[in-house]
Amino acid sequence: MAKRMGRASRRAVLGGIAGTIGASTLAAIQPLRAAPSGKPIRVGSTLALTGPLAQTSLIHKAVGEIYVSLLNKKDGFLGRPVEWILLDDQSKPDVARSLYEKLITVDKVDLVIGPYATGNILAAMGVAQRYQKMLIQHTFGLPHLAKYEMQFPASPIGPEPNKSAPLPIFDLLQASKTPPKTIAVVASKFPSTHFIAQGARAEAEKRKIKEVLYLEYEFGTRDWGPLAARVKDANPDFVYCGALGVESVQLLEAMKKIDYTPPRHYHLFTAPGPLMLAAEGNNALAYTYFEEHPPFTTRPGAAEMIPLYREKAKELRIPYPFFDFQAAASATAWQLLEASIKGTNSIDDKKMAAWLKANTVDAMIGKLTFNGPNNHGPDQSKVRQVIDKKWVVVWPAEFAGAKANLP
Repeated sequence: MAKRMGRASRRAVLGGIAGTIGASTLAAIQPLRAAPSGKPIRVGSTLALTGPLAQTSLIHKAVGEIYVSLLNKKDGFLGRPVEWILLDDQSKPDVARSLYEKLITVDKVDLVIGPYATGNILAAMGVAQRYQKMLIQHTFGLPHLAKYEMQFPASPIGPEPNKSAPLPIFDLLQASKTPPKTIAVVASKFPSTHFIAQGARAEAEKRKIKEVLYLEYEFGTRDWGPLAARVKDANPDFVYCGALGVESVQLLEAMKKIDYTPPRHYHLFTAPGPLMLAAEGNNALAYTYFEEHPPFTTRPGAAEMIPLYREKAKELRIPYPFFDFQAAASATAWQLLEASIKGTNSIDDKKMAAWLKANTVDAMIGKLTFNGPNNHGPDQSKVRQVIDKKWVVVWPAEFAGAKANLP
């Protein structure tokens, strides 16, 4: 009898344990995944870790490291760990071209993802096309040159940014109490910024805003004094600065030295931190398509990524530790890569490219489609402004986190 009671007790205990697992613990166990295992899937890319583009490239490096870490805490790609092979292209397209060649032919990476900035992306695109590798890129400003059928943009800049990207800033200014009557355009000769600046000039003319000054400067210039003096002499109502990285701050600092501050100024692809922190950057306007406030922060992956990015940005001493459009574009590139792998259950470049062409991807940037010219979808450009030491979208109104402060 004792033995029978023992067996019964054991059955009762085991049954109770099973019931407890079924009722409560199972829900906690189900989400657990086996750690990625097997041969790593290697993703190769370059970034401008040195040179004039390094300030902004650091943002993309931080995002990539976070995303790969998150992948490897889940199930990687196809249950295999992900390894990111990152090389320094030194902000030079010819170096980027050589390094992508090395990544594909020597390092034998499985997949590639694009570098930062138009010139370097175009160089990488040519290599990807030669070896028929899909290339997801996040900051290409010359969509009409993206002829390769297996390249995909993570930034929603549209197929004709020279026509569409300037529209939001001119719409905002003309909706203000005192629309500008004169404009000065200061443009870098960097391909994408120069291209879009020409569109801004055409839009200003269309709206009968008189161009009182047009200046071009070499990418990487250091002598800003003469440019600042010319802008001051022209005394425009509005300064359009087609700049990259810290160039905007350097120009404004040169203006400050001659006791001049433009009443309204807009900056294209500026590094967010330096301009926000500069005293002369107060109320600066700039290009964007994502900032760290609703409705952007409700998009897929944003809630998980943002606190991790803030921590990483502080660790790397990135001047602006908030998740802006550069960070969102970089994360979206990884989202597109992940989505195409899951959608095809493979890392075959041609299958993945065909899947992206046929599907809409709901990402941090928004809903992306690739059925337009050169695989571009609609332009989603917006205007942001430095308000209380933070960038906030101020136009269009349905995306605004604050009302624009326009003197």
